Amino acid sequence: MANANHGPLGSVVPASSLREQAEEAIAAAIVSGQMPPGEVFSAPSLAARFGVSATPVREAMLNLSKRGMVDIVRNKGFRVTAVSEDEMRAIVDVRQLLEAPAVGRLAGVLSGAELGRLRGLAEEIVRGARDADLARYLQADTTFHLTLLKLAGNMRLHNIVADLRAQTRLTGLAELVATEELRASAREHLELLELLEAGDAEECERLMVRHIGHVLGWWAGHREA
Repeated sequence: MANANHGPLGSVVPASSLREQAEEAIAAAIVSGQMPPGEVFSAPSLAARFGVSATPVREAMLNLSKRGMVDIVRNKGFRVTAVSEDEMRAIVDVRQLLEAPAVGRLAGVLSGAELGRLRGLAEEIVRGARDADLARYLQADTTFHLTLLKLAGNMRLHNIVADLRAQTRLTGLAELVATEELRASAREHLELLELLEAGDAEECERLMVRHIGHVLGWWAGHREA
């Protein structure tokens, strides 16, 4: 998806791919705080910002409205929805309670192929942090965590967490670009894989709790102890 650091997509990209890429890039901009809560954006303005035509952007925004990330404002565009600090704390609490034990149960049971796929995603997260590409970072991060939950074999849990992630706002994430905090957060995915491969369920759970907690710390623009 085109952004401030990349040119527009070529005309050979299928329309469905343009819509999907637009949705991923806009969702990343909303989650990271680059598109602030309460602000109204029109499809043409976003099309110009991301270097594509208005049609895939409009389709992407309609999908994002179904995900609760924007509200439709008649004759004006789309307003980014806000999530309160109390709501964010509740989201983090639920994620820590659900995800940490589910991931812990995967310790020592994943196949080499499964670990290899996860390692590829973890390395993509690290590259996104290194290259200051938040859209790439967030997309790989989301895929990594939801893939873990698929491997845990509980699609209801997977769907709950996917919904919670869509409601999350990481308002300080844009300020973390090119910082050691973002790189450290990215490396935690590789550390988790080492623990999973070693079969250390207890440390897996501990790392997951700390990692999800960054939503209220680094990723919210707050210092962590």
